[in-house]
Amino acid sequence: MHNDKHIASAFDRDLETVQSLIMKMGGMVEESITLAAQAFEEGDVELAQQVRAGDKKIDAIEEEVNEEVARLIALRAPIASDLRTALTVMKIATNLERCGDYSKNLAKRTAVLIDMPPIEGAARSIRRMSGEVQEMLKMSLDAYLQRDVELAEQVRLRDLDVDQMYNGLFREFLTHMMEDPRHITACMHLHFIAKNIERMGDHATSIAEQVIYLVTGEVPDEPRQKGRLPTGQSVSVKV
Repeated sequence: MHNDKHIASAFDRDLETVQSLIMKMGGMVEESITLAAQAFEEGDVELAQQVRAGDKKIDAIEEEVNEEVARLIALRAPIASDLRTALTVMKIATNLERCGDYSKNLAKRTAVLIDMPPIEGAARSIRRMSGEVQEMLKMSLDAYLQRDVELAEQVRLRDLDVDQMYNGLFREFLTHMMEDPRHITACMHLHFIAKNIERMGDHATSIAEQVIYLVTGEVPDEPRQKGRLPTGQSVSVKV
């Protein structure tokens, strides 16, 4: 019995180390989203470059998390809920890394759009949408730390709001392109940015769903109904 407790406490200590890396990574991704949206809104190319450079640090932490979890599994041989926790941490790190990539993509397009005629209201809408996703990400990580299923469910619901924001922006950009062909290139870039942010919302939601699985041992019952365009078809864009 004493030995079992010793092993359990050693696993918990190792897990705390990994969780601290996850929280550090989450903080860096949240900051990346904030700075990328700010760079876009203000046309700040230097700030956008800072975001792009910071993504390498986010990638490095994901690698460190994966290495630590692999070491933890090999050394402690966790079973049942402990193994589920270890695997969940790896999946959370993957989702955070993807969010960082999408934030970097937003920053990349800032330099391109700065030389194009501005689309009225676009920067404000992008900032609002990215703020919503950032809040979702924070909530999903809090839900993980607190093992809070209810908070995780709130993230899933908020993802529908982000989908509706994306659909609204998609319609706006189409309108601009039809009214003035000179806006087509800028609106295409803006659409990719909006899609990137919508995908960040999906990854934040994926973290929330991992929390639900971690706590309950079950995948969430009802699949999320993705927001749809008036035609009844979702728009899927590979970026």
